[in-house]
Amino acid sequence: MTVIDAQGRPEPPHDGDEAATLIGFLDFQRATLGWKTRGLDAAALDRTVAASTMTLGGLLKHMAYVETSWFARSLHGRPMGEPWDSVDWTADRDWEWHSAADDTPEDLHALWQNGIAIARACTAEALADGGLGRVAARGWSDGRSPSLRWILCHMIEEYARHNGHADLIREAIDGEAGE
Repeated sequence: MTVIDAQGRPEPPHDGDEAATLIGFLDFQRATLGWKTRGLDAAALDRTVAASTMTLGGLLKHMAYVETSWFARSLHGRPMGEPWDSVDWTADRDWEWHSAADDTPEDLHALWQNGIAIARACTAEALADGGLGRVAARGWSDGRSPSLRWILCHMIEEYARHNGHADLIREAIDGEAGE
């Protein structure tokens, strides 16, 4: 039975196996970003704090990119699909951060949720075909390739780091704070 906290986040299982625990913590971090961006309009999603240019809208689009990149492209060697495949990444390596200001809150949340859906499907496929030790189809320039276990841990770290940013930005917008 999944326990949902007051912010709508699923608590990771306290007695799950390794895969369920890793996925549970990743889903908790995903839900934390959802909580920090929920109910904000386009102006709020485009707001910065202090000297940083980071916005919550940019963060949503970045995480949509990261989800799709690690699970579809890296793990399975598949194209990422649109909007990612037609971006000139050489011209703007931070395109997802910059272009988010042109998207509606609904479009940003939909793109992020689609990235999560792709990641979940790719994770389930990899778990059925090699488990957590399943090696990514796309490796690094030094010839090494991460395992699904490494990718899940990296994604937990990625969300945890950015959720700290989201907490600061959200508090500056409307005082919403917590964890």
